[in-house]
This record gives sequence, structure tokens and C-alpha cells, in this order.
Amino acid sequence: MKKYILATLMLVMFVTLSNAQGIAGVWKTIDDENGKEKSHLELYEQNGKVYGKIVKLLQVSSDKLCEKCTGDNKNKPLMGMVLLSGLYAKDGMWTGGTIMDPNKGSNYGCSLWFEQGNSDILNVRGKHWSGLYRTQKWYRVTGK
Repeated sequence: MKKYILATLMLVMFVTLSNAQGIAGVWKTIDDENGKEKSHLELYEQNGKVYGKIVKLLQVSSDKLCEKCTGDNKNKPLMGMVLLSGLYAKDGMWTGGTIMDPNKGSNYGCSLWFEQGNSDILNVRGKHWSGLYRTQKWYRVTGK
């Protein structure tokens, strides 16, 4: 009986800690070129996948258009634009989706994972088909 209670308590604690480290929320991005805060992206889960849209622009006007985007995003406002799409949880990270760089209008493969021991720092890796990649750190503003 004691083992059952202990196992139940450990399971409850594990579930609580897992939920405390959810990816949903608003994340601050940093400009690679000047090191300044660039934008806030809201990450959210939909149908078991993670998406992210711009909810605040910090360096440019909120009515800025995505001039270098292609397809449906061409000359659309950056505010509200979905930049991250289709990532799913696997082995302690989120993978299998894409990230769009509005400065270049290009899409890249994408993976996300928390900084070791800190669920308020998110590592974001965009990967080009050539195998080259770039990793940024995003910082939690709000969320679970």
C-alpha cells in the first residue's frame, strides 16, 4: 500500500512539473544582428502541434508588411503572421515543423527545446536543406 501511495505521489509530481514547463505562451525574440529585443511571438498548441504568431513588434512599426514573403504572406502585415508551424513533441523537444524568416521570406525546418534546467529559455533552431543551421534563444514573457 505504501508503495502504491508513493508511486501515485511521484506520478502527480511528475505531471505537475511537466505542465509547469509547457511551451504555450508569449516569447521574446532577440535580433541576431544588433542583440536588441525584436518581437514577441505567441506559441500555442492546436491539434497536437505547436504554432507561433507575432503578437508584438519591438523594432519596427506594427503595420509593417512582409515584403520579402512569398505566397499568401506576400505584402501581408507581420503582426499576427504565423511564423512557426506544425511542430510536434518528441523526445523532450518539438520538431518536424517549419519556421519562416520574414526578413528573407524563407522557410526552414525547425526544432525547439528548453534550455537545460530552465523552461523560461527556449532554444530555437532553424535548419536549411543544405544542413546549415542557426540557433537562437527566446525568453518567456508569459505563459504556463
